Amino acid sequence: MSKKIAIGSDHAGFEYKSGIIKYLKKEGYEVQDFGTESSDSVDYPDFAHPVSLSVEQEKNTQGILICGSANGVAMSANKHQNIRAALCWQPEVASLARQHNDANIVCLPARFVALEEAIKIVDTFLNTEFEGGRHGKRVDKIACH
Repeated sequence: MSKKIAIGSDHAGFEYKSGIIKYLKKEGYEVQDFGTESSDSVDYPDFAHPVSLSVEQEKNTQGILICGSANGVAMSANKHQNIRAALCWQPEVASLARQHNDANIVCLPARFVALEEAIKIVDTFLNTEFEGGRHGKRVDKIACH
């Protein structure tokens, strides 16, 4: 079964979003683009929340969010109860976010990594499995009930 990926960005991440979508489609992923559609200034929560909701409701398997620093989209996404959004700036960070934290959204800082590196981060994130075990117990403690 094909993984369904939600993606969204603000104006700072628009160019990267386009490049990442092209890569994902080439790799056979089904991609749902939540915008933005240009480099005109927009508000990142307007894109982070729909991506997060689609992952939370299991309409998409995982999500990708991109803004200038990735902090804004990560903060917005993590307001959702079942979202574990990880700010990743290297493939190794993405790998650990999946292995140890069962992250389901990767947040990319477009102003601090090259597009080629961002694609490597996405590839690592999407192809790394959660280890479970002792990490599962910790992940279960993340959500506020």
